[in-house]
Amino acid sequence: MREIVIISGKGGTGKTTVTSAFASLAGKKVMADCDVDAADLHLILKPDIKHREDFRSGRKAYIRQQDCIDCGKCIEVCQFDAISDDYVVDQISCEGCGVCVYFCPVDAIDFNEVVSGEWFISETRFGPLVHAKLGIAEENSGKLVSLVRRQAKLIAEEKNLDYVIVDGSPGVGCPVISSITGADAVLIVTEPTLSGVHDLERVVNLSKGHFGINTYVCVNKYDLNEEITEEVEKFCQENEVIFAGKIPYDTEVTAAMVAGKNVIEYSDGRIAQAVRSIWEKVK
Repeated sequence: MREIVIISGKGGTGKTTVTSAFASLAGKKVMADCDVDAADLHLILKPDIKHREDFRSGRKAYIRQQDCIDCGKCIEVCQFDAISDDYVVDQISCEGCGVCVYFCPVDAIDFNEVVSGEWFISETRFGPLVHAKLGIAEENSGKLVSLVRRQAKLIAEEKNLDYVIVDGSPGVGCPVISSITGADAVLIVTEPTLSGVHDLERVVNLSKGHFGINTYVCVNKYDLNEEITEEVEKFCQENEVIFAGKIPYDTEVTAAMVAGKNVIEYSDGRIAQAVRSIWEKVK
């Protein structure tokens, strides 16, 4: 089994476009959408949900009004101004640190685990998909990403599948670290802009420099600025990162999304040919 994670320096660079196309090209595989803060792979794969579970993580304070003696200690110690003058905890502002619970002199504050989101196992026209949805203003997306990857690997082992294809999280924070730790290969999708080059350097330092993962790079919409695309290729060469290919700009990508298809399903045009070539290098 080979786990391939597709990531990017930021959102909107075409990561999910490439991931969904790999769903058509990989043989026996399970897909995993680990971009839990902004999951959108399901829009193309159209999953039929077979299993659904709550994701519980973190705790929030809740003051029992009938037991509160209005001493004001919780308001005094809360560093996030999450408790109002009438002793109601704002569930959005509460960071779940528990300091109010610790200092309450009459134990009038509950500190229960909260439901932060949901995760799913689904069937799609390409095979199984594990995906998730993090609740509004909820945190701990790194833990949810780890859960999604773990479930996808279990399915791959049970069904003796060849690939786990992961739509990873963008950036270099906790979610993307959870997306790539222990992966067999990482494909970074970047764009030919100055910010894209800057983001690429950070992500390469993380995946190859810190974790030592086999790292590949492709440039999406490369022909919008071929000079910067050449900079990306040069950067890859100098840093011994495998340059996997270039995807041209084409309105076919948008047309395929509107049709609810990936670019391989939609046509065999130059976008599909470019993605096929990239897959042959990373598979």
